[in-house]
Amino acid sequence: MSHNPIRPWRDITRRKSRQIRVGDVLVGGDAPIAVQTMTNTPTEDAAATIAQIQRAAEAGADIVRVSCPTEEATAAMPEICRASPVPIVADIHFHYKRGIEAADAGAACLRINPGNIGSEARVKEVVAAARANGCSIRIGVNGGSLERHLLEKYGEPCPDAMVESALDHARILDDFGFHDYKISVKASDMFLTVAAYQQLAEATDAPLHLGITEAGGLRTGTVKSSIGMGALLWAGIGDTIRVSLSADPVEEVKVGFEMLKSLGLRTRGVNIVACPSCARQGFDVIKTVEILEQRLSHIHEPISLSIIGCVVNGPGEAALTDLGFTGGGKESGKMFVAGRPDHNVSNDEMIEHIVDLVEQKAERLRAEREEAEVAAE
Repeated sequence: MSHNPIRPWRDITRRKSRQIRVGDVLVGGDAPIAVQTMTNTPTEDAAATIAQIQRAAEAGADIVRVSCPTEEATAAMPEICRASPVPIVADIHFHYKRGIEAADAGAACLRINPGNIGSEARVKEVVAAARANGCSIRIGVNGGSLERHLLEKYGEPCPDAMVESALDHARILDDFGFHDYKISVKASDMFLTVAAYQQLAEATDAPLHLGITEAGGLRTGTVKSSIGMGALLWAGIGDTIRVSLSADPVEEVKVGFEMLKSLGLRTRGVNIVACPSCARQGFDVIKTVEILEQRLSHIHEPISLSIIGCVVNGPGEAALTDLGFTGGGKESGKMFVAGRPDHNVSNDEMIEHIVDLVEQKAERLRAEREEAEVAAE
């Protein structure tokens, strides 16, 4: 639950779901919403895949999914799983044997699509492999690959068809005594996806993995995902998320975190509050924010920073952020610290000065966290 006693209109009460594990990452219950992405390198190329996983993890990914379409792909999985700094989900589609191989290779979770995986007997073998290796399972229903009998029954992909597919498959796992699963019901149609998740959230206590599939390029996919997934997260639905973009997986992670940060559901890195700029600006706001986003991308500690071009809204925004800079006259502006005006800085020195202050605050936060961890031991 995201709870703000001072500003209750910001409260988000998360749906109560049971908790499972994906490796060492807790999913569901009161665990933080996990951010996931997927590699797009050939899995057979273990070195390239590991390098991409490491970049995604550095950007904040909690879990990374890796496609396992061939025997050659699963043969590379032991090396990939050993080297990965985060749990790996093996993406299994048409051949159930790849799921068994991936579980044996060290995957933390198997993603199986009920429309593609085959008979109940095959699912039983995958479940046995998952159980033997301590794997969880994601039931991944996709609007583009629903079972034929459901398409015949409903005429087209619709929320009822997607939820029925998910619950039918969940029932199979439950009948096998396997309950360590999460569910997704993704479609490229945002309306269909949101409606399916809303219906599914009422029908099960399983953790839910959110996504709008095939959302599009960086800008289009970000907007589409933010509207659909944002509506669900705001309603308290969702335990893991993946922003599906035709872009670098690192961008998916960044967008996912920004989505969660904007809703107060996760905090990681520097959250920059900035004005769109206008003729009143005392410095180039757009260029400054662009540079600061790059220069501060290595900061993991949650720090809020306001960059406002003039004194109309600047002091008010700075009062609500850890650090703030408000443009003024004579090629200089006012630096705010902990919400209060502190000192003046010239526009020429502003960026270096802000980076220095943010890094100092991050260092203090790290030291405080480490002290708290030692004390807890």
